[in-house]
Amino acid sequence: MARIGFIGLGNMGLPMAQNLLKAGHHVEGFDVFGSAVEKLRAAGGEVAASVKVAASRADAVITMLPSGKEVREVYLDGTGVLASAQPGTLLVDSSTIDVATARDVAEAAAGRGLSVLDAPVSGGVGGARAGTLTFMVGGGEEAFAKAKPILEGMGKTIVHAGGAGNGQAAKICNNMILGVSMIAVSEAFVLAERLGLDHQKLFDIASKSSGQCWSMTSYCPVPGPVPASPANRDYQAGFTAAMMLKDLKLAQDAARVAGSATPLGAEAAALYDLYCLHGNGARDFSGIICFVRGTEMEV
Repeated sequence: MARIGFIGLGNMGLPMAQNLLKAGHHVEGFDVFGSAVEKLRAAGGEVAASVKVAASRADAVITMLPSGKEVREVYLDGTGVLASAQPGTLLVDSSTIDVATARDVAEAAAGRGLSVLDAPVSGGVGGARAGTLTFMVGGGEEAFAKAKPILEGMGKTIVHAGGAGNGQAAKICNNMILGVSMIAVSEAFVLAERLGLDHQKLFDIASKSSGQCWSMTSYCPVPGPVPASPANRDYQAGFTAAMMLKDLKLAQDAARVAGSATPLGAEAAALYDLYCLHGNGARDFSGIICFVRGTEMEV
């Protein structure tokens, strides 16, 4: 079992760290919020006084941070991960960030003889708690092989996407599909309402026809057809609209750099931006159906 320094114990990071404890690893965590580290302590983990402490005595360091800005600070600062980690330490960043930052950090790590894997996740808070996350991993083969047994303590599907930054590329492409498809499914259900077609009838037909997709069959945005979907809980978030907007913006930034046309991705980003500006950033992203319908709340 490994000694793991876990930096970033928020809504995703804390349950991920707790699952590592359940898997038998020794976890020493750091977060800027004391309440988060106390929850880790209560679960049997240790508390590190700083990033430097967490990184300097770990076999592996895992980070789960809000954005590329924090990732650069935590890894590249003079007392950060790269400056503090011992030779041979495995470094894994599970934040969802821009591809450029992931590749810059990987290059800086290589200059110190270290390897960083970018390993963003899919599955939301529910997947983090259940230990069923999907990890999309970018980086070298040797580092991936070393990381996989640790990642399996937090996830169900671990995929090596290729070189540095490819984990982030996979994540933002996947979530662009998700954002666009959720809007399309929402538009279809609202149109069905106005044409007098019952929600369940549309679901029964489309979920078994060419219109079926994850946004419909696993996360249907209307109450009833999929009991586990947030639509049945007034859109309490499993994955917030603000997080979806973040990922769609990352996809648009990447598309501009790559010179790739993404008109549907751009429109999805614009719609989620409007939805969040109306005060819905903390609601589940599937609540976009309320915006499509012309209301902020479910009717």
